[in-house]
Amino acid sequence: MGQKEFEKIIGFLKENNLKFELLEHEPVFTSEQAAKVRKAQLSQGVKAIVLKSSSTQFVLACVSGDKKIDLKKLAVLCGEKKFSLASAQEVLQQTGCEIGSVSPIGVVYPLPTYFDKKIFENEIVEFNVGLHTKSVRMDPKELAKALKPRVAEFSV
Repeated sequence: MGQKEFEKIIGFLKENNLKFELLEHEPVFTSEQAAKVRKAQLSQGVKAIVLKSSSTQFVLACVSGDKKIDLKKLAVLCGEKKFSLASAQEVLQQTGCEIGSVSPIGVVYPLPTYFDKKIFENEIVEFNVGLHTKSVRMDPKELAKALKPRVAEFSV
């Protein structure tokens, strides 16, 4: 699981001529574990969370590792009544990845992707790329140029 998605993500980064550093590390399952293994600030991590709306639409919401998603605020931004976390099975079905290894590069899944503005307070961000043992380090502005996510404020 995740190997095919990993290859798609790295392919996307290379095809778009994005500068990135690939990191290999012990398996991580939380933002806190990832920051420790990567020797980075928690805020530099990007959490990519699959959400399900009340109308059963799935979206990928991305926030800094030290933040949480304000589900009500995001629902309003998306014109939905309500969002909830997708189940582990739904995450796997939508992304091919296990919870904790989902990448913010939603175009490979494909899912509508939202970036919280606080992500851009970092010069460098790090995130999982489909596997618990691999991450990427890069400039968030460069990533956003290629991804064109919807950017808004929805973290707490």
